[in-house]
Amino acid sequence: MDLEKIVKQIIDEVMRNQESTFIPKSDERSKRTVHFPEEFEMGVENPYKEEAIRHAQSITPARIGIGRAGSRMKTQSYLQFRIDHAAAQDAVRKDVNPEVIEALDLPILETRAESLKNYLMDLDAGRKLSDRSKEWLQKNGEKDVQVQILVCDGLSSSAVEANVGDLLPALTQGLLLKNIKVGKPLFIKRARVWVQDEVAQLLNAEFVISLIGERPGLNTDESMSAYMVYKPTDKTVEADRTVISNIHKEGLAPVEAGAHLSGLIEKMLQAKSSGVAFARQNNLQDV
Repeated sequence: MDLEKIVKQIIDEVMRNQESTFIPKSDERSKRTVHFPEEFEMGVENPYKEEAIRHAQSITPARIGIGRAGSRMKTQSYLQFRIDHAAAQDAVRKDVNPEVIEALDLPILETRAESLKNYLMDLDAGRKLSDRSKEWLQKNGEKDVQVQILVCDGLSSSAVEANVGDLLPALTQGLLLKNIKVGKPLFIKRARVWVQDEVAQLLNAEFVISLIGERPGLNTDESMSAYMVYKPTDKTVEADRTVISNIHKEGLAPVEAGAHLSGLIEKMLQAKSSGVAFARQNNLQDV
C-alpha cells in the first residue's frame, strides 16, 4: 500500500469536511442570519421550577435562566454577551453624533480633557472647562438665570443620543410652564459631574442640572443620570447634589423623567437647597 497516497487521501477528506462544516462560502455566509431576541429565552432544559425562572426574567434584565452547555454558556448567550460588551465599550469610546447636538441647537464647550485617554485617566481634567470654553461662556453665556441645563457625554455617548432628544424638551417645557427662568442649554464634551459647579459660578446661575451619560453596563449602554445642585461653590461636595438615575427606555422614560425633574427642581428652588439638606427638609419622601 502506498503510504503517501493514503496520507494525501486523509488530508483531502479533512479539508473537504472543514470547507463544508466550518468554512461556509462567502455567498452562503452572507445569507445566514443569527437572531438575538430582546428578552432572554428559557435556556434551562427541563427546569424544576419554570414559573420561578420566568418570573425572575420578567423583573430584571440580568442573565437568568440562560442555561449552559457543560460548564459554559450556550453559544447564543455567549455571543449576546459579546455584543453587549462591545456596545458598552463603544458608548465610552465614541463621540456623540454631531447631528444630535446640531438638531438641538446646543453650543459646544469642552473641558480640559484634550483626549479620551486624558479624560479617563485624569478625573480633574473633566471637572474644569478649557480656557477657550471658559472665555466663550463668560462672553456669551446667559447670566443670572434660575436654572442652567447642561448636556454632558460623560461615560456614554449612546445615552445622550438615545435620550436627550425627548428628555431635554420635556424638561425645558416643564420648567417654563412653572415660570422658571431657564438659560440656553449647553453641551459639554468629555465632562464630569463637577464641571457644573464652575459653569454655575461663571453664569451666576441659582441652580444647575447636568444630564450626563452613565457608565455603561451589560444590561444597557443608554442609561442617563440627572445631577442637580443649588448654588454650588468651590466647597460643594457630593452630598450637596441630588441625582436621578436610570433614565432610558427600559427604566425611567425620558419624557417622564423631564416632567419629574422639572417638578423636583421647582421644589428645590423653593427650599433653596439640594442633596441631603433638601432630603432632610422633605423627610426623604419626595426625592
